[in-house]
Amino acid sequence: MNKTVWIKIIALSGALSVALGAFAAHGLDGILSPRYMDTFRTAVLYQFLHSLALLGIICLPEQLLHSRRQEWVARSFLLGIILFSGSLYALVVTGISALGIITPLGGTAFIIGWGLLFFSVKPQD
Repeated sequence: MNKTVWIKIIALSGALSVALGAFAAHGLDGILSPRYMDTFRTAVLYQFLHSLALLGIICLPEQLLHSRRQEWVARSFLLGIILFSGSLYALVVTGISALGIITPLGGTAFIIGWGLLFFSVKPQD
């Protein structure tokens, strides 16, 4: 696992979370319907939480997690961010409700990532 690359990805995702959250609060308030504003906030929340989770994942010591599985957990979370949050951002910006069918795929990627984390822990003495 190339932790340098992952830290840069996480930093970018975290910065985007803050920027998009601020943009929603200051630039979209009053423009978006309350429903779309809630959708946008949900996208930001899940992106931010899983950015923090990604940071935690890559910081886990190798004694706790198999390194190859650690990367799969990280990939699953990143895919979840892209599909879940990305589809919600796109839905709000374009108004194309069909993009909502992508969102559950992102949610599934998040769930798979958490499941992989559960089953990837090395037994301790």
